[in-house]
Amino acid sequence: MSALKDMAATYRGPGGAIRRILSRGVREDRALVVVMAACLLIFVAQLPRLARQAHMTGEDLNPLMGASLFAWLFIAPLLLYGVGAVVHLLARVAGGRGTFYGARMALFWSLLSSAPVLLLHGLVAGFIGPGPQLALVGAVWLALFLWFWIAGTIAAEKGETA
Repeated sequence: MSALKDMAATYRGPGGAIRRILSRGVREDRALVVVMAACLLIFVAQLPRLARQAHMTGEDLNPLMGASLFAWLFIAPLLLYGVGAVVHLLARVAGGRGTFYGARMALFWSLLSSAPVLLLHGLVAGFIGPGPQLALVGAVWLALFLWFWIAGTIAAEKGETA
C-alpha cells in the first residue's frame, strides 16, 4: 500500500493501519524516512508563521528559517527516537508485548499522518495569526495526533500484526 493510502487508512482506523505497517517487517530505513518526512512537513508548516513573524517584527527571515530547519530536521528526530523508546519501556512495564520498532513507528506514523492538519495550522498562523481559528486548528491537530498515537501504540504493544 502506498504511503498516502496508509495515511488515509490511519484516519479510518489507526490501530489497523499500524498493524499493517508493522506486518511488513522491521525496517529501520523505513522508520527513518517516516520520521524525516514528518519533520520536514512540520518544518514546511512553520514557514508561513515565521514569515509573518519576520514581517511583523522586522526580523530577518533567514535566521528564523535556519533555526527551525535545524530544530526539526536534526534535533527533533533524535528526540522522537528517545520518546519512542521511553513509551515502549513504559508499555513493557504495563504488560506490552511489542518492540521498540513498533513503538517508534506508532509515534512516527502518527506525526506523518497528522501532518496535513499541521500544514493547515501553519497557513492559519501565517495568514490569520493568533486567535480562535488558530487555537481550533491546533486543538484538532492535537486530538488527531493523540488518537493516532495512542491507538497505534496500543496496537503495536499488543504484538499482533495484520
